[in-house]
Amino acid sequence: MKRGVKQSIKHKSNKYLKTTGSVRIISGQFRGRKLPVINVAGLRPTTDRNKEMLFNWLMQYVTDARCLDVFSGSGGLGFEALSRYAQHCTFIELDQVAARKLSENAELLSLSSEQVDILKGNALNVLGQLTQAYDVIFLDPPFNQKLLPNVIELIVRQDLLSMEGLIYIECEPAAGLYTVPSNWQLLKEKQSSQVLSRLYQREDY
Repeated sequence: MKRGVKQSIKHKSNKYLKTTGSVRIISGQFRGRKLPVINVAGLRPTTDRNKEMLFNWLMQYVTDARCLDVFSGSGGLGFEALSRYAQHCTFIELDQVAARKLSENAELLSLSSEQVDILKGNALNVLGQLTQAYDVIFLDPPFNQKLLPNVIELIVRQDLLSMEGLIYIECEPAAGLYTVPSNWQLLKEKQSSQVLSRLYQREDY
């Protein structure tokens, strides 16, 4: 089944893409590693502060989890989950250059193809072709593009969140009026002047 263009972790060339910054893995087996980041329009890595908060929320859920990082960008959330012993992470990234950098960073961390799946394409198109359920889903879309309602609808329609699975949504406060299914229980929430963070868990009781 075609699910977007899958990026190979290995490259024929030893030359890596030029980068303009990095994201740091804050805990786990890759603690302290800095992963190069490409300067791409709309790419907005989650800050270390927010990432630490999120993974404190997720502490008991990440080990052995199957994760989905929908708007991967730098891959900071997915790679952090893998560092904390998630079983697998599927990354979805629209930008071809950013997707290639994800592959390069997976290679830098010596992650295997069984641990990482990188799908290039529009998130709406790729999500509509996925059929597997995930234990943890990260939704951190580019700001001011009103992507969340359609993405949430697709996740529900494709049944991509497993029973008792968790979904993290990070957006600008003005985008926080999205609706979620009645069986998504809000577990955690934090808001600043620039970012709204929420963690939900699917409950089917």
